Amino acid sequence: MHPVYANEAPPGQPGGPTGVQHTVVNVPTEPTKDYLVWSLCSFVYANFCCLGLGALIHSVRARDRKALGDQDGAQRHASSARIFNIVAVTLTSLAVFIYFVVLIAGIARSSR
Repeated sequence: MHPVYANEAPPGQPGGPTGVQHTVVNVPTEPTKDYLVWSLCSFVYANFCCLGLGALIHSVRARDRKALGDQDGAQRHASSARIFNIVAVTLTSLAVFIYFVVLIAGIARSSR
């Protein structure tokens, strides 16, 4: 037997050195989006039933939480702002579409 391994088992064999090596990998997380610009546009152009205002409030809260380091709170408020924005833009688009359909139908009816 080799003199280095006289008192211990060979490497890779049971009973050998049992030192555990840990590796820590820091994966940078993507910063939470706060949808502030979208909320401002929804507030100014698509404020259907004050949903744009709700989106703007939640966007500002998400930005504040992100600045304080509360990623969970920022994610919650950003998710709410996103939902408010989607609903506000969808309902406003639907209302504009219905308005133009009724307008075109009225013009077609009056030209008969």
